[in-house]
Formats: sequence, structure tokens, C-alpha cells
Amino acid sequence: MARAIDQDVQRFKQIVRGKVRQNLRKYVTHGELIGRQGREYVSIPIPNIEIPHFRHGDKGSGGAGQGTGENGTPIGKGQDDADGTGQAGDQPGGHVREVDISLAELAEMLGQELALPRIEPKGKHTVSTQKDKYNSLRRTGPESLRHMKRTYKRALRRLIASDSYNPADPVIIPTREDRIYRSWKTTTQPETNAAIIYLMDVSGSMTDEQKEIVRIEAFWIDTWLRSQYDGVTLRYIIHDAVAKEVDEDTFYHTRESGGTRISSAYKVCRDLIAKSFPPSDWNIYCFQFSDGDNWGEDNKSCIELLARDILPHVNLFCYGQVESPYGSGDFIRELRRIHDDWDNLTLSEIEGKDGIYDSIRQFLGTGR
Repeated sequence: MARAIDQDVQRFKQIVRGKVRQNLRKYVTHGELIGRQGREYVSIPIPNIEIPHFRHGDKGSGGAGQGTGENGTPIGKGQDDADGTGQAGDQPGGHVREVDISLAELAEMLGQELALPRIEPKGKHTVSTQKDKYNSLRRTGPESLRHMKRTYKRALRRLIASDSYNPADPVIIPTREDRIYRSWKTTTQPETNAAIIYLMDVSGSMTDEQKEIVRIEAFWIDTWLRSQYDGVTLRYIIHDAVAKEVDEDTFYHTRESGGTRISSAYKVCRDLIAKSFPPSDWNIYCFQFSDGDNWGEDNKSCIELLARDILPHVNLFCYGQVESPYGSGDFIRELRRIHDDWDNLTLSEIEGKDGIYDSIRQFLGTGR
């Protein structure tokens, strides 16, 4: 039977999760979680929560509606500090509590709030791992793997069979012949792996604010896709007039001042897929972020590269155009010309941090 304290703890956890879900859009938009990210858990600041309970007053202090004052006197806050000015007090105020939420729980909340469908991995499960499963027994083995219950029952049967068991003095001491040990078999299990490739324009028109939007959105994309696959590999490509693959820190903190040729990033992405992620073995997701600037004569090359070398091989290609005071915003119009021809091409215009939530829904709501 569950203890009362255990029931209270579970109830408190439900209240905490409810508060997180209630404010999930705020967390997604402003990115409070990213700086608190651990390996498996995220620490989330939420307002102080108290379990409702009765509070008893002093005996003989009167009941409801009793005290000084005339009939009809409004009940409200004190009049002395109505204008917000007053002396320092000695009473506690509201507090913020840090609670740990697993990334798996966050992914589940995100999926429920955005109504994201479960992803059905494409292709054959040809990527495998070796796993030991303890599903058999043997007569020898290390003491740490001794099966105590089986050993005890075997010793009991031996004593009963030899008429040595005394119910009045039920002492059972297993011998070497009675010991049974757990054993294992190594099995091969298929895994569904995903490769996430991020592409971003780092030319002078992409400001730090736009990159922060990309960083926040990428965090939530990663959180969702990790909940759908056994293994996720991340790769990053930056470009201005030329492109290159970089690490995560460089991806979010590099800023160039050159021109913009998006086709250079598509070529690096194409070569990366061909070299490291065979489409028959991997579920591939590409997320491109840009302010829409591109050298005009490069648009045709971009569309050809995308349609010929990338879209046929990926689960999803998402283009997010981040609004910038310097970008022209023209490139999304070029992509709209082929949008209806490809089910795995998704476009989103992100006007600011408030647009992150809806952009994630557009990108991941296809269930691909």
C-alpha cells in the first residue's frame, strides 16, 4: 500500500509538470532552458508551488466576516501602501524554484502541446548494435551473478530428497552443487539512427539576434528527434560566399562579412551525405536557416542542387527564413516554386523569437 508521503510527492510532481506545460511556450520562445541543459536533465525555473492545505487561526479569534468595520466596507489591500511606496518589510515574498525535468519528458510535452505525430523511420534498419541479455542459467559463474532464489530452491529440494530437512529448525545452507548463476546471450539489435545537418548563413546580414533564434529552435528540434530515434548525429555547415563544416560552437558564434552563395552550403551538404550518411541506412534531416539573402545568379544553381542531390535522399528538408533588418528575404520565394513538387520540403518564416513555436510546429508536424 502506498504511503501518504509517496502520494503527496507524486501529486507535487504532477503539479510541477502541469506548470511546465502551462508555460512551455514561454520557455520555447525565450530559451531559459538552454543554459541549464545537462546530459539527461534540464533545470527549469518555475514559480514557488505549495500544496493546498488548511491553516488554523488562533482559538477565539472570531469567524468569517467578524471584526472591525461597517457593513458594506470593501475588503481589499491596505490603504497605507496603495501607491506602492512603503517601508521595507520582514515577511517572505514569492520565490522561484529550480526543478529537474528529463529531456524525454520535455520531448513528450513538446509533442503533446504541438500535436506532433510520431515519426516513422524510413528505410531498412541496417545499423545494428550488440547487446547482452541475461536470459539463461548455468552451473558456474561469478558470485555477483548467483541466482539466489534458484540456489535456495535447489538446496531445499536436495535436503527434502535426502530426508535432512527439519521444519522445526529450517536451516538451509547451499553447497557448491546447489549454486545456480545467471548467464547471458549476446544479441544483435537493429537501431534507427538519424543524422541532423544544420546549415546557416553567417554573412554580415545575420546578426547575433538571428543566431540566437536559430540556437533556441535547434535545441527543441534536437530534443524531439532524439526522442524518436535510438541514435542522433549532429553536423553543422556555415557559409557566406563559401561553405565549410564546423563544430557546434563555431556554428553559433561565427560571423563573416562576405557575400552569400547558398549553393556552396548545398554542395558541402551533398558531399557530407554521400560520404557519411548513406540514405539507405540513415534517416536524414536538414535544417537551413538564412535571412533570405543570396547572390541573384546563384538561385538557379541552388534549386538544381536541392532537387537533384539532396531532396531525393532526405526525410525532411526544412528552410527557416529569419527576419533580419539587412536581409532581402528573396530566397524563400525561389523555394516556393518547387515546394508543391516535394512532400519533404518545409518552409517557415520566423519573424522573431515569438515565431519559434509555430516554426517548430511547421517543421516537425509532418511526421516524416
